[in-house]
Amino acid sequence: MIRSVLIFNQLGKPRLIKFYEQISASLQQDILREIHGLVAKRPDTLCNFLEGSRSIGGSDTRIVYRHYATLYFVFVADMSESELGIMDLIQVFVEALDRVFENVCELDLIFHFDEIHYVLSEVVSAGMVVETNLSEISRAVNEAKRQAKPDSDHPRLAINTLRRGFV
Repeated sequence: MIRSVLIFNQLGKPRLIKFYEQISASLQQDILREIHGLVAKRPDTLCNFLEGSRSIGGSDTRIVYRHYATLYFVFVADMSESELGIMDLIQVFVEALDRVFENVCELDLIFHFDEIHYVLSEVVSAGMVVETNLSEISRAVNEAKRQAKPDSDHPRLAINTLRRGFV
């Protein structure tokens, strides 16, 4: 099971925090600080798997991360998940974000956090992987975007628009 998904920059500023277990906000911040301290100081030549400390979940917890440009994408999972599978899942998540934002950057994560959470919910739900097909993820996100836009063909919206123009 995936316990949490974290995205933070090189300075440790969180850009996405999602825990799939009930944890207090102060403990979440402590975990974020600890994980940032562990992964930020590691050279890129070392492997991207770490064993969890006592506060993160103990020896049966794995921290799997990827470093892209200025961002760290971190998944914390238990031993039932494959580390290589989680690495692949991080790649799928980043590619899905890339499709949604056309070359995703840190500012996209800041200003479109709701879309980031939606993409994540298409990939992982309740700590379980639900979708890894990029086409399906993109289709679902685009459908949600389409439904969120106001429908100008709707008669009530057209009437309200006309009224505002005459008042």
